[in-house]
Amino acid sequence: MTVTDVHDPRVREQGYLLVEDLLSPAECDEIGERLLSYARKDRPAPDGLSLQQEPALARSGQQVEPGQDIRKISGLWADDLVREKMITRPAIVERIQAVLGDRLWLFRADALMKPGKVGSEKGFHQDSPYWPIQPMSLWSCWLPLDDATLDNGCMLVVPGSHRGGGLPHEHTQDDYVIPSDHYDLDAVVPVPMRRGSGLFFHSLVVHGTAANTSGRPRRAITMSYFGAEHTHTGDTPRPDYPVVAG
Repeated sequence: MTVTDVHDPRVREQGYLLVEDLLSPAECDEIGERLLSYARKDRPAPDGLSLQQEPALARSGQQVEPGQDIRKISGLWADDLVREKMITRPAIVERIQAVLGDRLWLFRADALMKPGKVGSEKGFHQDSPYWPIQPMSLWSCWLPLDDATLDNGCMLVVPGSHRGGGLPHEHTQDDYVIPSDHYDLDAVVPVPMRRGSGLFFHSLVVHGTAANTSGRPRRAITMSYFGAEHTHTGDTPRPDYPVVAG
């Protein structure tokens, strides 16, 4: 397999790359059902895996169908299927290695569930200001298991925004976002994607997703990696980040 696409000058300029057909439809179905089984609590969660409710539903106590209240499933390294089919998949890992080097660690692997009519907006932000890793140059792969469209919450990005460094963020009731006067809303580009495609992007690219106003789910898994040049800078001891390669 060649990974020359990540070396395209436009990727360095824009900070992201869309690669289609990383997973087959059958694999998307299999992994999507695994996630739903955790969300519905039909399958016991392994150690290290955690679920987060949609904040508005958690506050209101509104009742929805089982599993439709889950916003995020974190710690997916603990799931053997996701680990084998996605996190360590050569078509993903080799592209990340082409940018960050042969030695790779996994910073996080989370499922972003965004159920139909329930899934909330994720405001515009950069990833690195959330994370205790320096330098701010990690790379991620965001991969939807359902077609990601304008009405169910596809990715929205600001091309080239990683070149300006870290931006100020502020806390809202349910989020941690960039104040609107620090980025150009007119520069936002929607990135609709077929399921099984992957969006590779720099950890300082400004991005977000709209609420899911459709009746369809928009499940996606995001995997973030760092390399040998990166250092854990948190106040707590360095976690035991999984080694992915090298």
